[in-house]
Amino acid sequence: MLSKDKMDRINELSKKSKTTGLSIEEAKEQTTLRKEYLETFRSSMKGMIENVTILDPNGEDVTPDKVKESRNKNLLN
Repeated sequence: MLSKDKMDRINELSKKSKTTGLSIEEAKEQTTLRKEYLETFRSSMKGMIENVTILDPNGEDVTPDKVKESRNKNLLN
C-alpha cells in the first residue's frame, strides 16, 4: 500500500487542481503519484484474486482455471 504521506499528497494535488490549478511540475508529480498508486492497487488486487478459492454449495472447488493457473505459476517462481 502507498504511504500515508503519498496518499495525502495525491489528495492535496487533486483539490488544488480543482480550485487554483496545478503548475507543470505539480501536474507531473500528480501523474507519477497516480501511476504508482494504480500499480500498487493492481498488484494488491491481483494478489487477493489469486488467493481466493470459490466453492459451490456442495463444497466443490469451482475456482476458474485461469485463477488456478496463475496461482500455480506464482508458486513455481
